[in-house]
Amino acid sequence: MRIIIAIIILGVVIFLHELGHFLAAKASGIRVLEFALGMGPKLVSFTRKGTVYSWRLFPIGGYCSMQGEDEEDDSEGSFNHAPLWKRFIVVAAGPVSNFIAAFVFSAILVAAAGADPARVAAVADGSPAQEAGLAAGDMVLSYEGSGISSGRELYADILLDGVPADTVTMTVLRDGEELSLSFAPYINSRYMLGYQYSPEDKTAMISGVIEGLPMEAAGFEAGDVITSINGTAVETAADLAGYLEEHPLDGSPITLTYMRGSAEKETVVTPVMYTETTVGFDVNTAREKQGFAGGIRACFAEMKYWLGVTVKSLKGLLTGRFSIKELSGPVGIVSSISTVINESAAYGIAAVMMTIIEFIIMISVNLGIMNLLPLPALDGGRLLFFIIEAIRRKPVSRKVEGMVHYVGMMALLAVAVLIAVKDVIGLF
Repeated sequence: MRIIIAIIILGVVIFLHELGHFLAAKASGIRVLEFALGMGPKLVSFTRKGTVYSWRLFPIGGYCSMQGEDEEDDSEGSFNHAPLWKRFIVVAAGPVSNFIAAFVFSAILVAAAGADPARVAAVADGSPAQEAGLAAGDMVLSYEGSGISSGRELYADILLDGVPADTVTMTVLRDGEELSLSFAPYINSRYMLGYQYSPEDKTAMISGVIEGLPMEAAGFEAGDVITSINGTAVETAADLAGYLEEHPLDGSPITLTYMRGSAEKETVVTPVMYTETTVGFDVNTAREKQGFAGGIRACFAEMKYWLGVTVKSLKGLLTGRFSIKELSGPVGIVSSISTVINESAAYGIAAVMMTIIEFIIMISVNLGIMNLLPLPALDGGRLLFFIIEAIRRKPVSRKVEGMVHYVGMMALLAVAVLIAVKDVIGLF
């Protein structure tokens, strides 16, 4: 069931993108040949005012086919016959509709669950941050020169940009007064296995493994659930946290039993000494109900968070900080959504609904930004040709443009196939 929900989420987001193109084309007087829900063989269709509305077999997205969109056709009602500004709006309407959808769902999320103000939750004793005067309750306004609107945004900045090697700079709000703080990063050495989990979870589910540390080398993956450690049963995440508090890691081998799907596995992992550089404090990520004005700000903060994460992730991919192996296609996205929905189900239907909404926001923003990239076959590539046309005062040869988009499409399909193969292999 959760896989079906994941497929529907992905399909809805792509469908909304195509709906933006469709509505803009209709409003611009461009003839839409077909507006399809889904891809592949046609299951059901009907025709109204010259447009075929179809429901196709595979429930992943859809498409909006316009007359003369990819061919030499300047007849009345064709895409090429429309003025440049109308064509620009029609192509841009896809990504814009994704951003609008993301904002609408952000409003629903904030109204239902609230926002996560970037309030300092705890400061490590003896850390440079504590010595500089940072205290629990301070509201973080900026970190390393970037404005901070939520706790998750701060964590994302730290994760994606890293912790400065010399000085951390922040601005916080305390009792209505803005304070500028600067301090050295907190350097902490300890034995680690190299995994992440939430002590508040009902099960000791691994949410991530750290590259280069023993858990990754042992083959652990996000979604694995630890059921015992050194023979001691672990039923909840709190049990795991309690055991590790009573038996701190000291370099001795650890025997872990865990569940992957329905299969039980056991392995021995040896912790290693790991020196990590952190900011030396924790910030709130729990959602809190907001008033009307706070809710409006929180909606924009939600959008800002996902836009920032997407842009910085893309930047990290282009600069080589992140590997292409970390990309996911539809298969990987559906698998990830399914895993997270399964995890949130332990907290009830409300948690599942909030998880679904968050995924819709995330994928909508990602799809909107990716489609605006000036690459052939993407909306951004088409917009780039329109900009060139505006500068030259005449369009680029339709044949040349078509060839560029065709080559780009083949390249994107090749990358998509490689990512899909990687995702499928990762399921086993």
